[in-house]
Amino acid sequence: MRRGAIGAATGTVTGAAIARAASGATLVPWPDRVRKVFPLAIGATVGILAGSITHAVASAFAPNRKGLSINGVAVVALGAGVVAIGGRVVASRVLAGIAKKGRGLDPSFSTEPASEFVSGSADSLLAMSELGREGARFVWTTVTNADAKAVTGKKLKKAPIRVFVGFDAAATAEQRVGLAMAELRRTGAFERKMLLIEAPAGTGYSNATPIDVMEILTAGDCAAVSVAYGVMPSFLSLGKVPLASRTQKLLVDAIASELSNAKKRPRLMLYGESLGAKVMQAAIPEGPQDLDALGIDTALFVGTPGGSTADAFHAACRDICWTVDSPAQLPEVAPKPSPRVWFLEHDGDPVVRFRSELITDRPAWLPKDGERGRNVPESMSWRPGITYAQVLVDVLFATNIKPGQFKSLGHDYRADLGAVVAMAFNLTDDPAVLAALDTRLREIEVARAGLIDGSANGLESTPEQMSLETDDSGTGSQTL
Repeated sequence: MRRGAIGAATGTVTGAAIARAASGATLVPWPDRVRKVFPLAIGATVGILAGSITHAVASAFAPNRKGLSINGVAVVALGAGVVAIGGRVVASRVLAGIAKKGRGLDPSFSTEPASEFVSGSADSLLAMSELGREGARFVWTTVTNADAKAVTGKKLKKAPIRVFVGFDAAATAEQRVGLAMAELRRTGAFERKMLLIEAPAGTGYSNATPIDVMEILTAGDCAAVSVAYGVMPSFLSLGKVPLASRTQKLLVDAIASELSNAKKRPRLMLYGESLGAKVMQAAIPEGPQDLDALGIDTALFVGTPGGSTADAFHAACRDICWTVDSPAQLPEVAPKPSPRVWFLEHDGDPVVRFRSELITDRPAWLPKDGERGRNVPESMSWRPGITYAQVLVDVLFATNIKPGQFKSLGHDYRADLGAVVAMAFNLTDDPAVLAALDTRLREIEVARAGLIDGSANGLESTPEQMSLETDDSGTGSQTL
């Protein structure tokens, strides 16, 4: 009885202290319910653990201890087995549902695009069903004449090229890359002014915003390619990083080989965001050496997840890279000449900051004294284990997106991408153009969101109105 009381007291005191410490400031806002429950949950968990350990230690030194019966052990083992099997069944059904959703097409993007210059069209080697949900969205939403005129005052000169190969398009990474190369040749991508290789996220999601920027500011004289390596969300695709990086390496190598003897070649750009950034960096681990060997002009990585891989790549590119938190830094300290590798990383992005070292070591971004980065609360403290748990929850709420409402906060980089992409890819640094670009990108996002959710409230009302009708030369006219 005394041992139980000691354990309960220890657990209560420890749990209360942990709960109080866990209620401090965090990198991003949490829902009110989570904010209230989290300290109680982590406090109770640690309290129960502390109480149990205290009770076990006290019992170990107590006289006349009685062991657990064989029947008791059997019951516990049986219960654990039932829970484990049941959990696996439920998990497999949930994962199957997520995968099915990733393969399904939105009604607005389920038919073939009119433009011959995108995958999934009547001229394409790929059917729409082989693109998956994210691929269909990617190819259907090239920018319009109206978009270009709103920013630059001029129409598109050429129909933008977008190539996407879905995970289900072929059985192997080699075959998927082969399809991508065939599509790039079919569309004439290697004759364009710029060619951007984008590493997608786990679902196949390839952020269209940097492509929009490139299409608008080059008047359509560009191409973009993305090859998927799965259909599951990034947090469920961490086990696919080796496959993903191998896919990107195969693609980059194949494009470099294609262009090796070309008399005229496009500027070759790399883009990766979130898990896509991690994947692309793993595909070119030597940094400068790989960029030189592959003929890469510029690479832009956005919101790279923290960890040893990211640190190693940063170190490898130290002499040719620049890290920026927001466009506000661009006019102040933009280096000349422009660096080849750009990192856009919010000081307060939990995806960038989350790593196992938080459990035991104070990070440089949370100093006891000294200046902190943007959106890192002055009142946020580091405590062993607790800060790790807080930043883990931060990761879950790091991206809170409302179409058209851009925020430069957490893992949401929409408010930064227009200016940073334009500067990194050496497209423009004109403040008036950048301001118009930001406005138009917001309007484009609202239009796309309307098509995705079926409300179609935005710049255009149907996918047909968002695609370019082209002639054989690719100059074409726009349906507005």
